[in-house]
Amino acid sequence: MSDRIFGAIGLLLAAGYAWAALIIEESFLSDAVGPKAFPLIIAVVLALASLAIFLKPDADPHWPSLGRLLEIFAAGGVMVVYALALPELGFVIATALAAGYLTWRLGSGALGSVATGICTSLGIYVVFHLVLGLSLAKGPLGF
Repeated sequence: MSDRIFGAIGLLLAAGYAWAALIIEESFLSDAVGPKAFPLIIAVVLALASLAIFLKPDADPHWPSLGRLLEIFAAGGVMVVYALALPELGFVIATALAAGYLTWRLGSGALGSVATGICTSLGIYVVFHLVLGLSLAKGPLGF
């Protein structure tokens, strides 16, 4: 029963995501694919995965313990705080903090998590901003 509920929630999320993608206003200067293509692909993949879970649920699902569920919700909370912190802290700092925390909760040591957060943040910054020329949120340090 719980898998069917999870599948139904996933289908609702996919429908909401597709609706949000379809109301994106397109500029006359957009590329051939447009800004709606990638979000619609994500919505379709989410819908197909949710449909598979809904139609063929696990006969004996095993739910994580309460402690693990709290960690999952904490990770979701970190992502919400990350989205809110992006305009204030900028991409590099916010991403380093979020990636560092998440890798720490996944089992890395403190120093390894800090290094992973910084390297992940700088690596993504180099690829998306410096190589591809995409605009990322600037922080108090100007990058």
